[in-house]
Amino acid sequence: QVQLVESGGGLVQPGGSLRLSCVASGSDFSRTTMAWYRQAPGKQRELVASMWSSGIINDADFAKGRFTLSRENANTLHLLMNSLKPEDTAVYYCNVPLWGTMFWGRGTQVTVSS
Repeated sequence: QVQLVESGGGLVQPGGSLRLSCVASGSDFSRTTMAWYRQAPGKQRELVASMWSSGIINDADFAKGRFTLSRENANTLHLLMNSLKPEDTAVYYCNVPLWGTMFWGRGTQVTVSS
């Protein structure tokens, strides 16, 4: 049973930083892509950044220069977010596509507000 557990969200002031973590279990993730998505209230879920098993990273324009994706091991993905803005407020979800299915965590809330 695949499980994805996110952590690290919270309330931060504009300009601050947060580090999100995702721990995956229940399968071999060494050859899979892992990704972070986010969904703000009233908006569609959107890709933040993804890392292929080869290490290639694909990140959204809004993430470039501010967010850093890293993979600690086959099962653990981190997202370091710097220079946070109020528009980064959203629920952040970890995602793994596996066996033709998109697996999701429950999400972690990130709120950027003064």
